[in-house]
Amino acid sequence: MNKIVINQEVRVTSVYFRPGRHLKGFPKRMEYGGREYTFLESGLRYLVQKGQQLIEIFDMTDGSQDYRLKFDASGQIWTLIGIKEGNHAIA
Repeated sequence: MNKIVINQEVRVTSVYFRPGRHLKGFPKRMEYGGREYTFLESGLRYLVQKGQQLIEIFDMTDGSQDYRLKFDASGQIWTLIGIKEGNHAIA
């Protein structure tokens, strides 16, 4: 299993919402490196507070690779933090 650190801004072109007490949005599709990646609807979402700033971290999979993304709501910026091949679990 290879872990690749990316830390580059990406474009999320589609999202999906999970029902519950509050609708929670998750990335469904992103563009990176001239390719489009579609995620399975089985991601994890974490909220991280840095001072006054609230950051969302998402662990997503497309079935063969795992992706960790960061969403900065204040700037509406998505960042691909890294990719892990093979194991379906991001550390």
